[in-house]
Amino acid sequence: MSDRILRIGGASGYWGDAARATPQLLNSPRLDYIVYDYLAEITMSIMARARATDERKGYAVDFVSAAMQPNLGLIAERGIKVISNAGGVNPEACAAALRAVIAEQNLELKVACVLGDDLMPIREEIQAAAPVEMFSGESFPALGKVQSINAYLGAFPIARALELGADIVVTGRSVDSAVTLGACIHAFGWGRDDLDQLAQGSLAGHILECGAQATGGNFTDWEQVPEMANMGYPIAEVRADGCFVCTKPANTGGLVSVGTVSEQMLYEIGDPQAYMLPDVVCDFSTVHLRQLGADRVEVSGATGRPAPDSYKVSATYADQFRGGTYMTFYGEDADKKARVFGKAVLSAAATVFQQSGMPGFSETSIEILGAECQYGDFAGIQGSREVVLKLAAKHMDSKGISIMLQEAVGLSLAAPPGLSGFAGGRPKPSPVVRLFSFTIDRSQAPVQLEIDGRMYACDETCGEPFDEGSISRAPVPMAEMEGETRQVPLVALAWGRSGDKGNKANVGIIARKPEFLPYICHALSEQEVLARFAHFLENDNAGAVQRFLLPGSNAVNFLLHDVLGGGGVASIRNDSQGKGYAQLLLSCPVTVPAGIAEDLS
Repeated sequence: MSDRILRIGGASGYWGDAARATPQLLNSPRLDYIVYDYLAEITMSIMARARATDERKGYAVDFVSAAMQPNLGLIAERGIKVISNAGGVNPEACAAALRAVIAEQNLELKVACVLGDDLMPIREEIQAAAPVEMFSGESFPALGKVQSINAYLGAFPIARALELGADIVVTGRSVDSAVTLGACIHAFGWGRDDLDQLAQGSLAGHILECGAQATGGNFTDWEQVPEMANMGYPIAEVRADGCFVCTKPANTGGLVSVGTVSEQMLYEIGDPQAYMLPDVVCDFSTVHLRQLGADRVEVSGATGRPAPDSYKVSATYADQFRGGTYMTFYGEDADKKARVFGKAVLSAAATVFQQSGMPGFSETSIEILGAECQYGDFAGIQGSREVVLKLAAKHMDSKGISIMLQEAVGLSLAAPPGLSGFAGGRPKPSPVVRLFSFTIDRSQAPVQLEIDGRMYACDETCGEPFDEGSISRAPVPMAEMEGETRQVPLVALAWGRSGDKGNKANVGIIARKPEFLPYICHALSEQEVLARFAHFLENDNAGAVQRFLLPGSNAVNFLLHDVLGGGGVASIRNDSQGKGYAQLLLSCPVTVPAGIAEDLS
């Protein structure tokens, strides 16, 4: 097996990430690839609206103007290849814009474009097939409301483009990790049966795909992270067997540790033994992480199962309207005053609806930020003298939202004392964009490459049905509770990271030491986590929370169903993506032997 080390830098975690990442990584020696991830479900709908008004738009223009244009000369000089899903819903336009910039700079760089993810051309066939939403069971939306339909493509077409001589590969909707895995497949010649290598390469992509989240961003022990303003972006040094070292450029801020990398590994993975991607079904439960030195963490042990025989597809569609505002209150009983005022606004708007023969709100939200409203029954304070009222609602008609926002302003002079600030001018209603996820047979999304005007077919009709029942689960470790015990906060024993998947939230908890895991599992039963998040859950039942063990990394992942109020831009909650949910759980008390508690103090 080759002893080559493939060095891949992750320069973007979302559309709008820092432009400094590209030149920072270019200054790192011996880099082979830079990869960029720009896409989320809401990003696709934004790009779809842009393309509807201008056929030259619909892609991440920042990729061309900020990441590539100023750096193409150095990229060409150093022979670094670039892979990005910046194509969004219009990868052809993105590729054309890149080629124009390359020509302006008199460079010889070949651009490849991966096509096939956009399923809008067959939307009538999809509607006729009547797919149901994979999580909610809802029916497919009316075609007039649909804004985008995209299959999540894999990494092998990217590898084929590199084989055909591409220097820059642009895709539409691929899975986030595919930009990294494609480079690995090309470099090491992995085939579709090299399942463990594909799983490891996918994990490397998963670590890189959120940029600085792997190098100290959002880290539980944030005070240990130096130089946030100069945060280093992650680099994966991948071996032919798929094992890799996560690091970052020298002389940059941030931190690469077992904790930072573990947190990113658990980010948004759902069932860690069935992390389903187009090229492989990954099992991360046996992954081991080892600190090799300062800012160097070795990651090994992921295993893979054959690729699924279908693609996951995400459609976005317009559904109702939303709007909201922020108002500040301070003084005695500020939290009570803010809540009374919020209820008054909604009541006044409801009166107008009744007088006008309009339907009522479909959903409302009053959150008092500063009064620990996010903690529900586990709030630790009684009364607050300084708060922000977040008031939001959904309505079938944009006029209904306008009425609510007008009442919020109109009642300001009738408010209790302490109303002191508004969020700028009066906000406007905006359409609610919802996500509809389903699967299709891979044959319904034929994949092609476009290079210099020539088309190449990619055979992606592979895979087999996934049997979830074949998964073998590790037993939950038992906690020894004999003798004297004490309670400590979970954060003293663990790191945590959380995020969204549609209307689901993931909360990953990683034990700081292996011996802590049994006590964490004992304290964080599914019932306890259900109680901690009951005020967010739409369906308050035992099945709303699932717990998954990752014994290799001494971790546990919780999957919370129907907990984000629709998730993403469809939600009117303050934390619509569950980004702070781990922080809520890290305050949970854990009973441990007195000896462990004394060692922590």
